Amino acid sequence: MSAVETREGFLPFRDYKTWYRVTGNLQSGPLPLVVAHGGPGCTHDYVDSFKGISALDGRAVIHYDQLGNGKSTHLPDKGADFWTPALFLEELDALLSHLGIRDRYAFLGQSWGGMLGAEHAVLKPEGLKALVIANSPANMHTWVAEANRLRRDLPAEVQATLLAHEEAGTLTHPDYIAASRVFYDRHVCRVTPWPEDVARTFAAMDEDNTVYRHMNGPTEFHVIGTMKDWTIEERLPQIAAPTLLISGAYDEATPEVVRPYRERVPNIRWVLFEESSHMPHVEEKAACLKAVSDFLKEHD
Repeated sequence: MSAVETREGFLPFRDYKTWYRVTGNLQSGPLPLVVAHGGPGCTHDYVDSFKGISALDGRAVIHYDQLGNGKSTHLPDKGADFWTPALFLEELDALLSHLGIRDRYAFLGQSWGGMLGAEHAVLKPEGLKALVIANSPANMHTWVAEANRLRRDLPAEVQATLLAHEEAGTLTHPDYIAASRVFYDRHVCRVTPWPEDVARTFAAMDEDNTVYRHMNGPTEFHVIGTMKDWTIEERLPQIAAPTLLISGAYDEATPEVVRPYRERVPNIRWVLFEESSHMPHVEEKAACLKAVSDFLKEHD
């Protein structure tokens, strides 16, 4: 099989630059797929495997690092008021226009990326022909409640360490980070050691956690950032695009977390990956990529 063509570039966005990469040919025929990473504040690396869809069905797959992350412009001095869903919706619109695909595209968002995708989809953009929401909350209160329910199943000493450091405010202490990792290994990525692309994302977040810290907080279950009260539940019936919902049996995005999507998005189907947590695209890569490809082919 011949290698799939790739090209990278930078999108001028406001006074900054957003990095993107296109795998495949945008003129190939099938719907081009835009992939948005999670966080907020991760990088494209951990969702890199979705580029494999291009080899499966010939569609172009676009990855990008959202502003403040990865290869895009970093803005460590910007405060919480700068980092908003509206900012990232504007960036997405700019990317679609820059690539010339605004009239016809599919969108896949993982975790926070799916929240962004839902915010985009409720606006009923004419060019959005298919939507994939992967491992995403529809309400942050539910997300936190479920994360803390899962946390109560961690070993007692791990729970005690987490609580002690949260009460003391020592959230960067190595013991707190190690205790958090126990949760991550159960409910975020169950492949151990973490694959290189997943580890790269977490290393990048350790290096600059500006966006994650402001919008989310220190960990998945200690959400004190600007997104802490976010919800899209009541607006979900406004989504017109056919939608695929993905989650894992061990996912921090539990069935209760994704239930609003299942119940309120008009044209949706749900695929649950039995051996996965928050990253089926890593944990059950072949099955996940095939499920997404098969869904998208229905809407080409």
